This record gives sequence, C-alpha cells and structure tokens, in this order.
Amino acid sequence: MNLLFLMTDQHRVDTLGAYGNPHVATPHLDRLAAGGTRFDRFYTPTAICTPARASLLTGQAPFRHRLLANHERNVGYLEDLREDVFTFPAALAERDYQLGLVGKWHGGTQRNAASYGFEGPDLAGWHNPVDHPDYLAHLAEHDLPPYRISEPVRGTMPNGNPGNLLAARLHQPVEATFEYYLASRTIEQLERYAATGRPFFQATHFFGPHLPYLLPDAYYDLYDPDLVELPPSIAETFEGKPPVQRNYSAHWTFDTMPIEVTRKLIAVYWGYVTLIDEQIGRILTRLDELGLNDDTSVFFTADHGEFTGAHRLHDKGPAMYEDIYRIPGIIRVPGLQPQVRQEFATLTDCTATILELAGCDPAPAVDSRSLLPLVRGEHPRWRTELLAEFHGHHFPYPQRMIRDDRYKLVVNPESVNELYDLTADPHELTNRYPHPELADVRRRLMRRLYGLLRERGDNFYHWMTPMYDIGASDYDPSLSAFEPERSA
Repeated sequence: MNLLFLMTDQHRVDTLGAYGNPHVATPHLDRLAAGGTRFDRFYTPTAICTPARASLLTGQAPFRHRLLANHERNVGYLEDLREDVFTFPAALAERDYQLGLVGKWHGGTQRNAASYGFEGPDLAGWHNPVDHPDYLAHLAEHDLPPYRISEPVRGTMPNGNPGNLLAARLHQPVEATFEYYLASRTIEQLERYAATGRPFFQATHFFGPHLPYLLPDAYYDLYDPDLVELPPSIAETFEGKPPVQRNYSAHWTFDTMPIEVTRKLIAVYWGYVTLIDEQIGRILTRLDELGLNDDTSVFFTADHGEFTGAHRLHDKGPAMYEDIYRIPGIIRVPGLQPQVRQEFATLTDCTATILELAGCDPAPAVDSRSLLPLVRGEHPRWRTELLAEFHGHHFPYPQRMIRDDRYKLVVNPESVNELYDLTADPHELTNRYPHPELADVRRRLMRRLYGLLRERGDNFYHWMTPMYDIGASDYDPSLSAFEPERSA
C-alpha cells in the first residue's frame, strides 16, 4: 500500500466546504472527503508546529517525546528528538518503502528530514523559505519573477512599534508561488516512485495557510470581505480568564486595527486555503494519471488551527480553544466506503494508522491508536475523552486540557483554570470554572484528567495534587476511557 500524506500548517477546519463552509472553494479536498472518511472531531495534541509534528513522527504525546517548543521561540526545551526515540519512517524503511517529504519540516534544528530517511529538498524554517536554492532554481527554470510583496498589513504593538506582518500582496503569478513549487516537486517525486514499482510514503507539508498571508492579487482579492461572518468570539472580553490571553491579544495588535481589516484578513486567509486546495488538486490528479489511486491511501490534515481574529487573537498560543485545537482529518483508503465519524481522533493517531497500512507493528507508537477500524466502518470501543497539552511559546506556559462530549476543562497552574460548556457556549466565551452549579462537573473532569495523566506517565499530575486537592485516592484505574463496543 502506497501512502500520500498531505498536511497544511495553521489551518482552520471551518474553511473547508466539506466541513460546512458555504463560501470557500475547496473542491479537491471536498472530493477527497466525499470519497473517504471525514473525522468531525479531529484534534492536534498541541497547538504549536514543532511539538505537533514530532508527535506525528513518533506516535508519542509531546510530554513523552520532549520536543516541546518551536526553536525560533524556544524557552529552554530540547530542539531535537533524542536518538533513541521511535519514528515511523524507520519502520517503513525496514519494509522497503521509498520515503519522500516535500515542504515544511520544522521538526528540529540539527536533524532534518533526511536524518530520518526522507528524500526531498531541505526546507527549514517556519514560513516559506523563498531564498532557498531549489525554489530559486524552479523560478529560473520556468522564467518566473522573484518574490516581492507590497501593502503589508500590520497592527501597532503596545510600545508603538509596527506589529507582526499579517498579510501582503505577492507580486508573482500562481506558478511562482511556493505552494505551486511544492506541488510540482511532489509530482516529480511521485513520478519517480511510480516508475520503481516499490511502495512509497510521500508527504507534502505546505507552509500555509500559516500567517503572514502572502498571495497574488487573484487570491488576495478572491473573496469579498462582505461574505465574511465574523466569529462570535470576537466579542471576547477575557473576563474571568487567564490574563495571558489579553496580553497575547495586545501582542497580536487586534484592537489596533479596524474591524474592516479583520474581515479582509479572513477573506485573504480563505484565498490562501483555495490556493492550497488547487495545488492539492494537481497532486491528486497526477496520482490518478499515474494509475496509483487504487493502491494509495491518502491522508489530509493540519498540524493545528489558527485564530484569524477569534477571541481577538491571531496565530496560536496559550489558549486551548477549539479554533486552534480542532483540525481537519480526512483519510481515503482504496476500497472502503465513504463516511463521517464522530469519535475523538487526533493527529497522533495518524502514526499508528500509517504503520498498520504499511504492514508494520503500530505498538511502538505508544500514544497513537490506529484509525483503520473506524475507517473500515467498524464500531470498536473508543475514547470518550480527549487530552491535549501545551508547554509554551515565547515563554514557558504549561497547560493540560480534557474535553468530553459537552465540557472542556483547561488546567493552568500559572493562572485561573477554565471550564467551558460547549453545548451552551460553543464559542467558549464564558469561563464556568467558578460556577457553583458545575462543581460536580469540575470535580469529575479534574479527577479524570489526573487519572489519565498519571496513567500515561505525564508528571503534570504531580502539580495537580497540592493545587487542586487531588491525590492517589482519586485515581481509579478501573474507570475506562473508552465507550462500550457497539454493534455495526
């Protein structure tokens, strides 16, 4: 079985037609979803690039693989995986898989994708490396103009300085965009792999739609800002919430820009999503032309989401909202029926799924569970709660989150905790942690989080013992994290 793994960076799930957006054109991803399994509750283990990508590589939660922050904003954590950590490409290589990765690596500083056996250009960094020799060669080969931007969009920092670049117009045709280049290099690798007759794993990791949104006019102006319905959480007051969220809002200069600029930024973000969808369409079309469709499983997901103005924030950070933790998750396996699944699934689960599809033992991916039973339409016992974690970006800021069908608890040892009723308050505007009527819910989720962290070996549970009056007597290993098995 061949494997094609398509991943975007900082991608909101609500920008895809398959996930309900009525305005954004994503026909190729919509068609992939229509022919495969779309997971409606798919989550990242942590909403930051390097740790999430390391979880995919290893099948381990961040606390276990210990690659906890992006090196550009590292705060004293490791910058590369330990040499003895299991990774799925090593297992695939033992089964004679050709391994390709085109696009964003962002999985360490001293060890690049080639260190793990992947072929492809070495594209380091967090955003499109437009000065990379291979990209410049692509431009020269096709007589395309160089990278140039204008009309930068920035807010104003609290100290009066210009804020981070959020968007700009890119003065290149679509064929010169980095996204087009990545799709072209992917197609070239697929053609080489197809000619050998050996199985392959080909990953394409787009750097977008991560900000800044740098797009040709055709995509920058593709969507009318009047179509944009602002996220309800734009009414965020931060009342009763950790002060770090208000500080991050100031860092991202949200309140210094008119609301019309926010609408335009969201419309430009939509244009970025459509540009990437078109490049994915080129890849999928060539896969079909090469006669590989019936022998290739295709994944599409993202490392994490993006705020794009939700909660008066941009980018991501120390706020465990659905906007940045819920991500797209689509898997198409040849011969299996299309469906939509509601079980909690994660980016980390892709690791065991890849291993099982390749005929490898998924057991070393210790925090990952193969999604193949769900993709096959089965109804196994499955987790009824979701765990996620965060360790910091710009500064250390440990967090843990547990959510079930209705409630989400976020534990912030450095600040106030958060409890959200996702049925009554789907946009997470009201922190109900101190509400007395939810004391039993709060206690139940705190006990479950303590027990699950202890069971996994995440030492965060030690912090919870003195802070929240929880101890060994609250840990009941007989409590199952899974729902009962159901008949089909």
